[in-house]
Amino acid sequence: MSENQAPDPRPWYARAREQMAGLIDSVQPGQLDAPTPCAEFDVRALLAHIVGGCKRWAVVGEGGEGLAIEPMVRGVPDDGWIAAYAEASGHVVKAWAPDARMEAAVAVPWGTAPGRIALTGYVMETVTHAWDLARALGGDAAEGLDQELAEFVFGFARRALPPERRGEGVPFGEVRAAGEQDSTYDRLAAWLGREPSWSA
Repeated sequence: MSENQAPDPRPWYARAREQMAGLIDSVQPGQLDAPTPCAEFDVRALLAHIVGGCKRWAVVGEGGEGLAIEPMVRGVPDDGWIAAYAEASGHVVKAWAPDARMEAAVAVPWGTAPGRIALTGYVMETVTHAWDLARALGGDAAEGLDQELAEFVFGFARRALPPERRGEGVPFGEVRAAGEQDSTYDRLAAWLGREPSWSA
């Protein structure tokens, strides 16, 4: 699939945003210090990274230097995460709404890319962090994730991040083993270097 044939990622981001908002809204105060599949983050730090990512990608969508934005937000109270996410992700939607943004070249961590490819990469990030958060929350949170979203993102991840494209400058570890019986989310997590069987 060529870059010009890539699907419009904006409807997929809308779904990923809604899913993430539901997960954040379900976080209980006692879970904020819980570990996550991202070893460097507990739940509170993961939420700070998720909201910070929104702020970065809103600036990218506006044609600015999003990579200069701090990737972690500061000062959000423990009961303020859902409001912070709603506001920050709303800015992402607004920034990427113009059709012209889909073809404009934007700066991304791996160089420059047409907007539709860049935003698809951000959908991948959002969906993957939804798995991280769902696993950290435990229970049946991961069972209720949008499987079509995972399939869309996993297809992109396999094209954009082949196994040999890891190492310095790539924020993903080596591909880990996952079985065909594993969910698409688990196989996506394994492809991006996470342990698919991780549990809190």
